[in-house]
Amino acid sequence: MSPQPLFLMSSLWVKEFLAFFLRKMNLKSERRGIHVDQSELLCKKGCGYYGNPAWQGFCSKCWREEYHKARQKQIQEDWELAERLQREEEEAYASSQSTQGAQSLTFSKFEEKKTNEKTRKVTTVKKFFTASSRAGAKKEIQEAKAPSPSIHRQASIETDRVSKEFIEFIRTYQKPGQDIYKQCKLFLDTMSHKRDLSIEEQSECAQDFYQNVADRLQTRWKVPPEKVEKAMDEVEKYIMTRQYKYVFCPETTDDEKKDLAVQKRIRALHWVTPQMLCVPVSEEIPEVSDMVVKAITDIIEMDSKRVPRDKLACITKCSKHIFNAIKITKNEPASADDFLPTLIYIVLKGNPPRLQSNIQYITRFCNPSRLMTGEDGYYFTNLCCAVAFIEKLDAQSLNLSQEDFDRFMTGQTSPKKQESDSFSPDVCLGVKQMCKSLDLLSQLNERQERIVSEAKKLEKDLIDWTDGITKEVEDIVEKYPLEIKPKSQALAAIDSENVENDKLPPPLQPQVYAG
Repeated sequence: MSPQPLFLMSSLWVKEFLAFFLRKMNLKSERRGIHVDQSELLCKKGCGYYGNPAWQGFCSKCWREEYHKARQKQIQEDWELAERLQREEEEAYASSQSTQGAQSLTFSKFEEKKTNEKTRKVTTVKKFFTASSRAGAKKEIQEAKAPSPSIHRQASIETDRVSKEFIEFIRTYQKPGQDIYKQCKLFLDTMSHKRDLSIEEQSECAQDFYQNVADRLQTRWKVPPEKVEKAMDEVEKYIMTRQYKYVFCPETTDDEKKDLAVQKRIRALHWVTPQMLCVPVSEEIPEVSDMVVKAITDIIEMDSKRVPRDKLACITKCSKHIFNAIKITKNEPASADDFLPTLIYIVLKGNPPRLQSNIQYITRFCNPSRLMTGEDGYYFTNLCCAVAFIEKLDAQSLNLSQEDFDRFMTGQTSPKKQESDSFSPDVCLGVKQMCKSLDLLSQLNERQERIVSEAKKLEKDLIDWTDGITKEVEDIVEKYPLEIKPKSQALAAIDSENVENDKLPPPLQPQVYAG
């Protein structure tokens, strides 16, 4: 029984669909592409720096200002609440004392009770400003989870290597370098006693440290800006290599839960095609296909890095490969509207591990100047937008009906392809690419059917050949049966029966003739 073809579609349906599709193409309002205005990538406060969804659309600087304002407001509200509770307790205590009447206590007992009441009030107020006791319990859980010896040994080797490189680097700065090293050691020692703090508070400590070191180099030591930037990169590398195991995806956050949710979401969207996202990349071109593979490799490699700057470098390399792929396909420089859909496609195709944890880690502990400006900040902001788009991807985003979208998500069916047809030159690249893919599928289907037919024919020929050989062997055996004769006697020596051997003359000897 011949196998089912890979691709089966009636020509009538294809013509109707393509005609419908072209009508939709002519109505620009009907076709929604993935477009993000560049102004949407900037800080919503209007400072000109790149914003970040993790900072509610603010840049690092504006977010810290807003965070400090919100924190001060929360502290003020907590103090007011604590004072109100204290007044209520004092009034309740005075009322209870007045109702006791004759049952007065002795002076010593009164003082003891008053002291206990004060202690309880102070404890009530302190509860508003102390970390939760759960942090201590979770810290014990983290300490109980000891890493495997090989991982610990590998991390220790990398830490030692980074430390040596950092010491060699700061020697070139002389006295400013000594000050940098002293500040770094002091910061690491301080952070070792702040493991109970929340990850947001530890992030704030790191950001304050970056700012203080940069200010000291500029104001106190008068270091040029380019050398300050280079020094801050080395400082980040040194301290974050040591802090990585404590601050990356900590158990006190829901980063791991978000990672699993994004990973599950991307797996569910495995059916999304480049045409649905209007990706201007043709993977049929070998050079473009190599660029796509390299981009996926770079975005996956991000998880293996320990320093935020190295993770950003992976995102930047991935983005540059995407721009090169678009440029080769279109024979012209890529635009921002081309880049974001392709980045979304790369993320869907690669499904990078611990994507949300890596984004949060970069957001919390990267040098803020890198995220606010430059190509690193631009590419990182686009990656955050791509992840947010994937999380909210719906039927309208892909120009599908809700019914088809639901069927694709549940796995009941998969998107069908269309056969190629002749189009006018003004047809978009996505339709041309789609038709090329359909032609390729049709050719593969014909090749498969031909191979199956030839394989069955070969199988039949082998069976016929085997039967023919068997019949010939049987005929020969029947015509010339095998006869087994008894074993004959051994032949005797030629002169074994000659009894007169002793009377024979000696053999002739050669004679030498002297000439």
